[in-house]
Amino acid sequence: MKITKKYNIKNNKLRYALALALFGMSSSVMSQQDDANAEDNNDGVNKEVEEIVVTARRREESLQEIPLAVTVYSGETLSEQGVIDVTELTRTSPNVNLEVSRATSSTLTAHIRGIGQQDPVAGFEGGVGIYIDDVYFARPQGTVFDVYDVERIEVLRGPQGTLYGKNTIGGAIKYVTKNLSDDFESSVKLSLGTYKQTDFLAKASGAVSENFRMGGTFASFQRDGFGTNLFTGGEHYDKDLVGARVSFEWDVSDSTLVKFSADYSKDKSAPKSGHRLIPGGLNGDPVLDNVFDTRAGIETIASSNAGLDSLVTQGGMTLSINSELNDNWSFKSITSKREDDTESLIDFDSLPTDDFDAPVVYENEQFSQEFQFNYAGEKSDGVIGLYYLDGNAFDAFDVVLGNLVAPAGVTSFTLGDYDTKTTAIYGDFSFDLNEKWQLSLGGRYTEDKRDVLVTRESFLGRGSPYFGNSSALSITVPVEGLVPTFTGSRKDNAFTMRAGISYSPVDEHNFYTTYSEGFKGGGFDPRGAYQYPEVQRGYEPEEVSSLEFGAKSVWKDGRVSTNFALFFMDFTNVQIPGSIAIDTDNDGVNDSFAGTTTNAGKADIWGAELESVAQLTESMSANFSLGYINADYVEWMVNGTDVSDDRVFQNTPEWTASLSLRNEWDMSLFSKSGTLVWTGSIAYQDDVYQFEIPDPLLDQKAYSLVDSSLIWTEGSGKYEIGLHGKNLTDKEYKVASYNFPTLGLEGVKSAFYGNPRQFIASFTYNFK
Repeated sequence: MKITKKYNIKNNKLRYALALALFGMSSSVMSQQDDANAEDNNDGVNKEVEEIVVTARRREESLQEIPLAVTVYSGETLSEQGVIDVTELTRTSPNVNLEVSRATSSTLTAHIRGIGQQDPVAGFEGGVGIYIDDVYFARPQGTVFDVYDVERIEVLRGPQGTLYGKNTIGGAIKYVTKNLSDDFESSVKLSLGTYKQTDFLAKASGAVSENFRMGGTFASFQRDGFGTNLFTGGEHYDKDLVGARVSFEWDVSDSTLVKFSADYSKDKSAPKSGHRLIPGGLNGDPVLDNVFDTRAGIETIASSNAGLDSLVTQGGMTLSINSELNDNWSFKSITSKREDDTESLIDFDSLPTDDFDAPVVYENEQFSQEFQFNYAGEKSDGVIGLYYLDGNAFDAFDVVLGNLVAPAGVTSFTLGDYDTKTTAIYGDFSFDLNEKWQLSLGGRYTEDKRDVLVTRESFLGRGSPYFGNSSALSITVPVEGLVPTFTGSRKDNAFTMRAGISYSPVDEHNFYTTYSEGFKGGGFDPRGAYQYPEVQRGYEPEEVSSLEFGAKSVWKDGRVSTNFALFFMDFTNVQIPGSIAIDTDNDGVNDSFAGTTTNAGKADIWGAELESVAQLTESMSANFSLGYINADYVEWMVNGTDVSDDRVFQNTPEWTASLSLRNEWDMSLFSKSGTLVWTGSIAYQDDVYQFEIPDPLLDQKAYSLVDSSLIWTEGSGKYEIGLHGKNLTDKEYKVASYNFPTLGLEGVKSAFYGNPRQFIASFTYNFK
């Protein structure tokens, strides 16, 4: 039955980081003299670093001119490097951590500069905003996007509360899809790889009439598992996803463009279970050698899986209208409707035992409307906007402990239904004070209303009536004051601002200071222990204020660019997710758990980021990134006691670094002239804590990943052949984990891992 709702700073490393930062800034200044003599000393290299245009401030601007820390990936770069999905951006974006959420294949866990949200359950808000063509995705389910049909991806670091609103206190990730061409274009791409990977991509676009264009894309991503379910014999860590997108563009007049797009995807990948790091508590089942294998049995236990499949579907439609009102003002309307549905089977203990299994349903829907009025004048530019979001997030799950606790088994059922309405008005403008100085000011007022219903009920029997077991007997009575059903409502409002000053002594150098604010919405714990008054009151919004100093420079006659940022953030009202194990039937065994999320924390965060692009020769270029972050809780209250000294930031490595090289040659193949492009990269990530309390068994030690690609393109661009290698050293590394050592009888300490070594060959044919 499907439920429907319809560390401590290392001083030597710190000195090195600051030295590099100061070197980057001083080099920018000193390079002014270099630029003056560049024509006489260019080492024979005349090719410049390509200028990058972004819309990070909701208007087209050069990356080097905006007072924000932004990393940009063009669609061409992503294709050359064989990037599979958005999580790979972690490797080359400083202080950015993007991972697949635990027990899922398509839910994203995102942290930027230490701030994000690990739990995807309805009721918890994200700390990093995800956008496609300026449409905000309110929930994380289905947002591990495979990379196709993309013009570029922008990763914005730091709070974006003025232009992007709530839930962007860490930053934002913006997908920008390709515009349609007046000329007919079509292509097919086939990729074959290890683990029987078979990917297919087909797309076509062009003009139907003088003023009307249309396009479509179909994608299929199939792969066997990295491991095996040793109990069922099925695939584990496999991939089975299809997606499609159609778009239309209509030139209503010379000044008005209407765009419509619709997309749909279906992910039928098998349930993903964690790799047990401890032997089974009941039968002593040993730890498996292969981290991608499992013995999870939930798929075979009808009372545990409730007849659900592992399935994620999502789709949506977007209508945008762009109109030039006069020489200075333009208008943009963005209307969007989206829905996603998830059926998930979580076997917490990853064993065949009928213990600690959870069938889960997520259903999310949202409608959003945004109006933007953009101004472009001779000495100023900016945007004024209105925003509205109406969203519903619904989830329901059983926690089934089978017959290990009672002869008939015990089940704990939770249902959460959350309605959210958000309205906002904002403005952001930049003013040229003179030829060298620019002032930027912005502000946003947001009202966020939340209505919630949470039901928690325990049953004697395998599975609850809500998931099809009509014979289950409710055993929920006011045990320790536990409230079975809770309804609540809260309304939060916030004003977030941004102010910055930029100084450009010459065109090649831009120094800036920016103060910005952001907030993450408040709410109610979806697994709340509502016998506690503080849980009944809900939790307040998180708030961040950030001060950033930056320098963006281009020198050596445009052959080298360096972007540096130094940031300090005050993180208050931190939403601390806690949980307690509970015994619902007083038999001495904890058979469920309840949440106790409160605003118990304060933190100080500071760090530095350095990104550089260099054209080394006419054919070779290099990209370098370095990130350092010191994230420290200064207050964490538990029952009146400050335990902040014992708490750490999760998903926040202290150091990140990457180096990428790209070389291009003219080379003939099959008697055809063409171009060969090689890219190689190494990415380093420091130690990562999986939870706020360190656990050596679960935490991931520092590691590096090495990738490499070769792409040969035929001279006319008609076809190309590619070979990509991912994680060439076959490094095993954890990306998420579960930690419930006392819940159930088996005990749970398990980890989920990033992809192993993969080789992929691709062939693309462009019809011309």
